[in-house]
Amino acid sequence: MTSPRWKRIVFKPSGEALAGADGTGLDAVTLALTADEIIAVRSLGVDVAVVVGGGNFWRGRSGAMSGMDATQSDHIGMLGTVMNALALQDALERAGQPTRVQSAIEMPRIAEPYIRRRAMRHLEKGRVVIFAAGTGNPFFTTDTAAALRAAEIDANALLKGTHSGVDGVYSADPRIVPDAKKYDSIDYMDVMNQDLKVMDSTAIAFCRDNDLPIVVFDMSTPGALVSIIQGERVGTVINRGGIID
Repeated sequence: MTSPRWKRIVFKPSGEALAGADGTGLDAVTLALTADEIIAVRSLGVDVAVVVGGGNFWRGRSGAMSGMDATQSDHIGMLGTVMNALALQDALERAGQPTRVQSAIEMPRIAEPYIRRRAMRHLEKGRVVIFAAGTGNPFFTTDTAAALRAAEIDANALLKGTHSGVDGVYSADPRIVPDAKKYDSIDYMDVMNQDLKVMDSTAIAFCRDNDLPIVVFDMSTPGALVSIIQGERVGTVINRGGIID
């Protein structure tokens, strides 16, 4: 068996990716498949923490709710991530994987508060830790929360799972520009300078400052998560110098 590329990762699935084809709400089959992918990574001896998005439930700063107060809107979005975290926890535990949900907004009836040392202890015991409610602060995305948590728990990499068939970082949206170039690897600064819409710039800059590699991949591709951990070229690697290690 190939040795794992990293010992500890943070997996960042988008909220829409947990919704299946519809892009809204939750899809039981997608949740079960995501749980299976996470468990397969755990079977390689890799510690897994998950930061879930909430876009399948709330996109309040656009569309009909675009006039809502931004802070209020972001707090509603945080609650959407809690729903996703609890659903993923259920899927994992039904498949036999012990988990803990930790929320940046305290809600002791359904989740632990986020405590770094406790999270790391759970990982050492083989549990999957699911971080909910982002950073607990408005104006910061769950991408930034994933980068922050990855640095805090000494993760070796941040794996961002996309949806809608986008399997990495492109020079433009491949769904709109058919001849857009896909990057196998790219430097953090190039992502920011070219304004490539893969993660928000705060998250990219934070990962750069902490030398935290990012892998962007299509999480709907079966086995992609394990393939990345085993060192195969899947998706796009974002790191210093744009080097494929």
